Amino acid sequence: MALRFYDTATRSIRDFVPLQPGRCGIYLCGATVQAPPHVGHIRSGINFDVVWRWLAARGYEVTFVRNVTDIDDKIIARAAAEGVPFWQIAMRNERAFARAYDVLGCLPPTYEPRATGHVPEMVSLMRRLIDLGHGYAAAGDVYFDVRSFPAYGALSGQRIDDMLASADSEAAGKRDVRDFAMWKSAKPGEPQWETPWGPGRPGWHVECSAMAEKYLGPAFDIHGGGLDLIFPHHENEIAQSQGAGGAFASYWMHNAWVTTAGEKMSKSLGNSLLVDEVVQRVRPIELRYYLVAAHYRSMIEYSDEALAEAGQGFRRIEGFLHRAAESVGEVGPVRPDARPSAFDDAMDDDIGVPQALAVVHDHVRAGNAALADGDDDRVAAELHGVRAMVDVLGLDPWAPEWTRSAGGSGRTTEVVDALVRVVLDQRQQARARKDYAAADAIRDGLDAIGVRVEDTPTGARWSIDG
Repeated sequence: MALRFYDTATRSIRDFVPLQPGRCGIYLCGATVQAPPHVGHIRSGINFDVVWRWLAARGYEVTFVRNVTDIDDKIIARAAAEGVPFWQIAMRNERAFARAYDVLGCLPPTYEPRATGHVPEMVSLMRRLIDLGHGYAAAGDVYFDVRSFPAYGALSGQRIDDMLASADSEAAGKRDVRDFAMWKSAKPGEPQWETPWGPGRPGWHVECSAMAEKYLGPAFDIHGGGLDLIFPHHENEIAQSQGAGGAFASYWMHNAWVTTAGEKMSKSLGNSLLVDEVVQRVRPIELRYYLVAAHYRSMIEYSDEALAEAGQGFRRIEGFLHRAAESVGEVGPVRPDARPSAFDDAMDDDIGVPQALAVVHDHVRAGNAALADGDDDRVAAELHGVRAMVDVLGLDPWAPEWTRSAGGSGRTTEVVDALVRVVLDQRQQARARKDYAAADAIRDGLDAIGVRVEDTPTGARWSIDG
């Protein structure tokens, strides 16, 4: 099966044909760092981490760019409320996002540019747009003339005359209330940069157009982001970048939201769940499984019950992998050639993770049956196949991102494992001398701190719950 993606721009499933054979450039609208990330924020990063992993598994050399918006109205407002510089707010929350991406097993992007580091590129882009008749300056602001770009509204399926006014519609000097600001003139107390049109700061949309062009060129393969970015952000990016002469993105991919009680998860609605808090209650790998398991274009209605159920589903996979490894010995590196073709077909069909996971669980059941039969050859085959599949999803329990502590080293994991093994040896000695009360007390003590013990034919196995 050919690799296919749903393209928002054409509203159709399209075969993926890269601009350069064997290569793929992806631009993902990343964090706007006015607050720490909640589960809804981080879904986009995880979904496109899987897209990247699958493209790499298919043999593509991927350049993955995920930006950081470190200057906008909300960041400025929060800084003013706290009486600190804007960059203090931005850096604090950028670190929180980095921590969330890391703890949930996301690979670091090829480039992660900050908006404030690319003002010269924005100025250059705005100059080109003004020279081509798409932009104009008014009272220190710079606007994009939406009626100068006939395709404006095509991505979101809107007519200009049916659109509401842009958020800055009251600004003086605008030709049309729908024209959007690429540059905002300086206001007292706000951060500012010098430009040919006077001091000010970037508008939201020009940032991504400028950064995408710098790192991927005027034409690249895939632009991604959440559904909420289709309009106005991505619509405005297209107008700017194509208006300046670039082809811009060949495919537009948008992930759906995480909702609570039918509402988009949002800080402003008070229904957000911070990643830092959730991973104190569940293992990060189980939270990743929960966010990965739904199709990226499907809404996820968050609940603690659904998250717990997802955790059980992942533990079935994990349990088989560990039991199989104990049965056949050292597992070694991942073997991509062991992936079943049904899994590949599911992933090729618009990153069909739900169907791909169904294949995973089918092979887990087959592997458990082989374990029960004592068929080590079948066990080994299913072990390598299941591991190759979950590796693509960022869920291989032996991958470096899961065998080290977040932000730490593998040495920490080694020491914890050794300490638990010492305690389990003491428990086994108590059982051998028929001191079952002592053995039960050891097990209960481990359970109280979240270390779950499972007795197997080959000995006790432990895991951390939560």
